[in-house]
Amino acid sequence: MGSTIAQSLHAPAFAIASGLLLSALPAALGGCGSPAPAAAPALAPAPPAAAAAPRGDEALQRRLDAVVEAATAEGRIVGTVVVVARAGEVVYRRAAGFADREAGRPMREDTVFRLASLSKPIVSAAALALVDAGALGLDDPVTKWLPAFTPRLADGRPATITVRHLLTHTAGLNYTFSEPEGGPYHRARVSDGLDQPGLSLEENLARIAQAPLLHEPGAAWNYSLATDVLGGVVAKAGGAPLPDVVRRLVTGPLGIDASFTVADPQQLAVPYGDASPRPARMGDPHDVSLGPSKVTFSPSRALDPRSYPSGGAGMVGTAGDYVRFLEALRTGGGKILRPETTAAMTSNQIGALKLPHPGGTWGFGFGVSVLAAPDPSTMPSAAGTWQWMGAYGHHFWVDPSAKLTAVVLTNTTFAGMLGEFPDAVRRAVHGPARP
Repeated sequence: MGSTIAQSLHAPAFAIASGLLLSALPAALGGCGSPAPAAAPALAPAPPAAAAAPRGDEALQRRLDAVVEAATAEGRIVGTVVVVARAGEVVYRRAAGFADREAGRPMREDTVFRLASLSKPIVSAAALALVDAGALGLDDPVTKWLPAFTPRLADGRPATITVRHLLTHTAGLNYTFSEPEGGPYHRARVSDGLDQPGLSLEENLARIAQAPLLHEPGAAWNYSLATDVLGGVVAKAGGAPLPDVVRRLVTGPLGIDASFTVADPQQLAVPYGDASPRPARMGDPHDVSLGPSKVTFSPSRALDPRSYPSGGAGMVGTAGDYVRFLEALRTGGGKILRPETTAAMTSNQIGALKLPHPGGTWGFGFGVSVLAAPDPSTMPSAAGTWQWMGAYGHHFWVDPSAKLTAVVLTNTTFAGMLGEFPDAVRRAVHGPARP
């Protein structure tokens, strides 16, 4: 039987490498049997426009409107949906720009987005729900569930990857976009979960296992395909395909529609990639530069039922649904996780290892990055804030001390995730700095 989170928190700390491998994807934000925890409180709707709002909320709305309108009017962001909740109440909700620029289809609050890496916290929560149920252990070797997944170190030695390593991105795995052209993931034709429609998980796992690990599991943090591997583990431990397990353990109990399939393609936002003089409508496949490398997108993947459900990048959903998921975690786990499990998920689990994120000192929990010490000159969020982002142009953060949850989904890669727009949104949400 798998160990509980409370038991696993006493496990030995990870070995710490002398040097931290930098992620090639920079971040601008960056036994069971206990009764189920109480449900998280439902989000209250935003007040009608005509209703009197507190002065602080009016100021928040003006600041955010200015940021959103400037970004869409200037064409830096094609379209966006922004939702901000404070203490469980939605205090800002705005759809702006276009879901399909060429067709003139406006963005709507219920527009569905390809969530890309915002899939990771949801799939990580499903894994932790299995830990809570005793069906999965954090220190289970991955080979218990996926016997054929046995990547080796560069010198040929075998290595033991655990579920904990997958959840914390310390397994020694990589992403294809994180290595130079011609690297081992390129040679093995590994999919990053964003491309190669129709590819099976079994085939992609076999390709990943051909490439050497970057380091001993637990020795360093490196953003990777670990959550795609975790998806395979969750399916085996949960006794059903990954989409069914996620629906049973996470999205179903929360009453949200986030999933691995698109019910109505007409509700799906058209994706755009950074280009000059304005973002370019994505082709299929479509490459977008990321420093010295590139990310390959195949938007049709979300519409191809043959494509494996990528635990790291394969889900679709709305901003409102994602806020509901985050609010369940912020308030202790809602119907999906025990409070102590949620606390572990959203607190640092990698010891003295650090993430190469700007804005302060960052650790990593189980599926989210965690702010240990903010840089007061650049980061308005408080210590304890947890967050992540998605390559199709999204980011979110939760500041527990302020009881604040913010979700920003766009259809513009990477401008919606990195740089001026997400930074401006965060500053607008937190307000002017106090003297």
